[in-house]
Amino acid sequence: MSLTPGTRLGPYEIVAPLGAGGMGEVYRATDSHLKRSVAIKVLPASMAADADRLMRFLRILRPRPKEVRRRRRILGAIRLHD
Repeated sequence: MSLTPGTRLGPYEIVAPLGAGGMGEVYRATDSHLKRSVAIKVLPASMAADADRLMRFLRILRPRPKEVRRRRRILGAIRLHD
């Protein structure tokens, strides 16, 4: 599923493709509520329909406790220097 610039997914508007790989396509988008850039990953239908692969993807999204602290520091730095 390729998305074109201007496509809306809820509050997100696709700006440009960033890359593609085995788990889907990644796009740069704008969050219209927060007025900031975000990355959106779109899974292929075959992956979304496969419970095991979908669970693997969801596990990737959930940081482990040690990673939470590190990600907060990184996000804080990004906000300051963005």
